[in-house]
Amino acid sequence: MKRIPSYRLLVAIAIAASSSFLLYSTGSAAVGNAAMADNPADNVTPLKFDRLDASIDKIVPAGATMERIVSGFKWIEGPVWADGRLFFAEIPSNSIRTWTPGKGVSIFLQPSGYKGSAPYGGPESGSNGMTLDVRGRLTVAGHAQRDVYRFESLNPNGPITILADTYKGKQLNSPNDLVYKSDGSLYFTDPPYGLRTQGDRDQEKQLDVNGVYRIPHALGQKAGAAPAREELQLVVSDLTRPNGIAFSPDEKYLYVNSTEPKKIWMRYTVKPDGTLTDGKLLFDDTADRRPGGPDGMKVDVEGNIYSAGPGGVWIFSPEGKALGTILMPGRISNVTWAGEDRKTLYMTGSEGIFRVRLKIAGMPLVKK
Repeated sequence: MKRIPSYRLLVAIAIAASSSFLLYSTGSAAVGNAAMADNPADNVTPLKFDRLDASIDKIVPAGATMERIVSGFKWIEGPVWADGRLFFAEIPSNSIRTWTPGKGVSIFLQPSGYKGSAPYGGPESGSNGMTLDVRGRLTVAGHAQRDVYRFESLNPNGPITILADTYKGKQLNSPNDLVYKSDGSLYFTDPPYGLRTQGDRDQEKQLDVNGVYRIPHALGQKAGAAPAREELQLVVSDLTRPNGIAFSPDEKYLYVNSTEPKKIWMRYTVKPDGTLTDGKLLFDDTADRRPGGPDGMKVDVEGNIYSAGPGGVWIFSPEGKALGTILMPGRISNVTWAGEDRKTLYMTGSEGIFRVRLKIAGMPLVKK
């Protein structure tokens, strides 16, 4: 048998090890996630965060850990906990999937956005943000499908109702994220990220504005009925890339962030008729060069804001004071609350789905 020189043997071992790692991290999602579900301790690490204000200690427990429960995907968005499982959108694969404890990941709906027969030709062909209405119906920002739609039950083969698709006769850009108000109205953001070029000069972009919209009677729209197109309201028109959206616990304020060119978080006063006024800059992180930008966000019962941003998940006081940042690998896209006490924060992005236990309960998606 021919003897292999020692340095070549070391190189061969290194290549084999590297190949095994790549096979695990980029291979079948079902295989990778099943392994992670069976061995959760292998994916638990001490939580790292920037402590920007002492009050963060009231939120993040001492010795907190972070667990990665899903990996093997490119860009995960729209997490929502319902029916004992976590729903999420994997935008590049044009799918909505679910993660169930002890069982791993399965496909709920594919395609979830673009439904053409030709290749999409853009990076984000799928759906994006999701939420629940007070009746437990899953509502989806269709993104590349350029609409907002609702499942009438948690059955992917059941009826789907389109809630919005045009504004004043022009097709929406690509709805991104959305939130219900307790009166049954639905607010959503509409940047161009689901278009093929993701830019304002995209040949299929019909609207000049990248707006924030309100559907006044979304909850009451009958199953299968056409959108109430004449009722759709443009409530914010001066943000360049509106993205994440959330209400304060008392619904006096609506928070909206914008991803670029400025990385900013805004607060708007909600008027009795549901329109917005008094836009106020809460925080500007434009100078931050870490990966990521303002994106999906939620609030806790005390009004603190949790938002995807540069470097990880930013936590702000209701007044916009930065309290701390949960440091995350890759780019973070969105967050949601889960657990019976709603103290588990799930975080999605380019490196998978992570979760951490915190001290304060999150607000339910819909205030009853």
